[in-house]
Amino acid sequence: MSGRVDIEEPPECRETDIPCTSERVEESKEDRLNSEETEVGIGGTPQLEDEVGGDLIEEPKSGMEFNTFEELMAYYKHYGKKSGFGVLIRRTDKGDDGTVRYATLGCARGGKARNRTLNVARPRPTGKTECKAKVNALKVDGKFRLTTVNNLHNHGLSPNKSRFFRCNREVSDSVKRVLDINDMAGIRMNKSFGSLVVGAGGFENLPFLEKDCRNYIDKYKNPGFFALMDLDDEGRLRNVFWADPRSRAAYQYFGDVVTFDTTYLTNRYGMPFAPFVGVNHHGQSILLGAGLISSEDTETFVWLFQTWLKCMDGIAPKAIITDQDRAMKNAIAIVFPESRHRLCLWHILKKVPEKLSSYASYKSGMKNALMKSVYDTQTVAEFEKSWDQLITTYNLHENVWLKSLYTERESWVPAFLKDCFWAGMSTTQRSESMNAFFDGYVHAKTNLKEYGYVTPDDVPALIDQHIEKGEIIEHIWSMVDPDLLPG
Repeated sequence: MSGRVDIEEPPECRETDIPCTSERVEESKEDRLNSEETEVGIGGTPQLEDEVGGDLIEEPKSGMEFNTFEELMAYYKHYGKKSGFGVLIRRTDKGDDGTVRYATLGCARGGKARNRTLNVARPRPTGKTECKAKVNALKVDGKFRLTTVNNLHNHGLSPNKSRFFRCNREVSDSVKRVLDINDMAGIRMNKSFGSLVVGAGGFENLPFLEKDCRNYIDKYKNPGFFALMDLDDEGRLRNVFWADPRSRAAYQYFGDVVTFDTTYLTNRYGMPFAPFVGVNHHGQSILLGAGLISSEDTETFVWLFQTWLKCMDGIAPKAIITDQDRAMKNAIAIVFPESRHRLCLWHILKKVPEKLSSYASYKSGMKNALMKSVYDTQTVAEFEKSWDQLITTYNLHENVWLKSLYTERESWVPAFLKDCFWAGMSTTQRSESMNAFFDGYVHAKTNLKEYGYVTPDDVPALIDQHIEKGEIIEHIWSMVDPDLLPG
């Protein structure tokens, strides 16, 4: 995926409907019972009156002709807008010359709804009602002729709300120029949209929403934003990763050491939050991208790390710090084979009481001897000697946990890691401090569309909190929606 994905359903899926027995579509009950595919044109020709300009819009009927496919599309969209339903292209067939020779246009509520959630108790809302309203057009002698027409809907119509339907919303070139100028001048989007409302004489006179303006700016004015989604075989979201331009720029300067941690939060979709965190030249934590993942297995971590590597132009970090997760370790070996992998020292040592407190000598010297072996040895030889004394003195030869730690000693013991630059880090504490930043902004019930931004009003208080903790996070400002920054 590239850019922000607009996943909001069309308003026609949620509006209170007007009964479809209105005067705009005059059909008898007998017609409804006879056939789903009713050809209109026998008898009188109902017309719809344009409430704004007073123009009469003839209802579709078999035999109507249009010079081009674009003319047909414009007519049916106009008709749908005045009637109160959205329009979509259901099918097109092209000839050998690449031009459309046959087309089916229909109501946007046609077709079957696809269940995209596993929660059958709380299915996602949908606007699909299998509506049969449509027109078929065939190209005959250079013109598009309506061959089959069905103007019957199995749902209510909303002519007063039709301007909100996705097919009717369009930001014109002139409006785009205004948005471009205001964006370059630093004018916030809500102010820009407000001026457009005033100029048009009211919201009802604009053929677009503020969201459409924001989507235009985000798509064309934020080219450095990177996002990618991973879908399963049924088209459902499995994993997602994103990074803003400042994160990508910061990595070019401060990408030597990265910490990665997935223990902070699991959202209501069961997707752990996985931020990549670094440190800048002031010793401040900086966010270098984030993801939501469906599981914590090797395959998922490989996808996430490969996506992050692609985002960062294929430049792997010189060193990366994680916890002892085996799947994470395997993925790092696959994606970052040249990067030095360090295990978080804090996560290892916090297990000491759990693993060793059952020994009688734990408090009488064993614990201090272990800590001395880890922290007070300056060379590999010193560590080996000290560790051997620890094992022999307290008869720990059969301790499985200590055996596994010794096997991985080159990945966590400081004496083995002095040959690599770690920016003063030996744990994933940077990720933990960034997690403190996210507290209050995201939580287990935060939906997918709410991840990613805080407002400028949040920043001063947030900075004060981190100053008190000795943690000034410069990257706070990169989390601010640029549309909300003061001019």
